[in-house]
Amino acid sequence: MIDLRRDGDVHILRFDDGENRFGPDFLSAVEAALDTVEKAEGPRALVTTGTGKFYSNGLDLEWLGAHSDQFESYLSRIHALYARLLELPMPTVAAVNGHAFAGGGMLALAHDFAVMRSDRGYFCLPEVDLGMTFTPGMNALIGARLPGRTAHEAMTTGRRYDAEQAMAAGIVQRTADEAGVLPAALELAGSLAGKDGRVVGKIRADLYRPVLEALRGPALG
Repeated sequence: MIDLRRDGDVHILRFDDGENRFGPDFLSAVEAALDTVEKAEGPRALVTTGTGKFYSNGLDLEWLGAHSDQFESYLSRIHALYARLLELPMPTVAAVNGHAFAGGGMLALAHDFAVMRSDRGYFCLPEVDLGMTFTPGMNALIGARLPGRTAHEAMTTGRRYDAEQAMAAGIVQRTADEAGVLPAALELAGSLAGKDGRVVGKIRADLYRPVLEALRGPALG
């Protein structure tokens, strides 16, 4: 479901579960991996990536349909993952190897930086086309991590951004072809791994205090 390995100072967390939707088992595996990464000593940074044509398609709607009574607690758990990344005591880079939709796109936004594959895949927040709104925590995260005009367009139109468009819109910071996405993310993460992780985490926590409060508040407002 996931794979965690280390390349020098960089921990690579690879999602390997099809569309990498946020089912309970997937979330548990990611949480456990982050526990391991946080316990590591010395210089460190984190890169997350997916496999094939998906980075992540976000919420597991099939599971949710069968467990609608757990909707609020499920959302709270996803919010907690975003919050944890925002406070993680090390630099973080998302290597967006393919589609990053809805909650998967928000997961990428919770990282410090993102590198997106240039020859396949889209970043998209399709909630408007699914008849869904955004939770207060999701609104806060997207609004804080995207330029205002981009957030408005992405959220109200469900536009699909390819890598070039995503970079122009301020969604990602670098692009690379399929073979180069992970190496580019590793290079960027490695260049930042020497930063004091506790300081990095504290700066983010202070910078995104309103976002963290929203993510840790009532999931449904």
